[in-house]
Amino acid sequence: MMTGTPKSALFLGACCVAAIAAVGSVFELSSGHPQLGSSVTGIILAISVPAVGLLFYAAVRDANANQ
Repeated sequence: MMTGTPKSALFLGACCVAAIAAVGSVFELSSGHPQLGSSVTGIILAISVPAVGLLFYAAVRDANANQ
């Protein structure tokens, strides 16, 4: 049975969105012609990579605190 709260589910969902943004940014930058430009795509990548770790940590911490 899965344990968690709506708050931890929200953190985990945001973590998934950030991970998708990071992977998409890597593919865009590796293609050579990012649609949003190299600087904007690089900024998205630079923000989303640490966000994945922080949001996942927050989701796990919240789920463990509410067991």
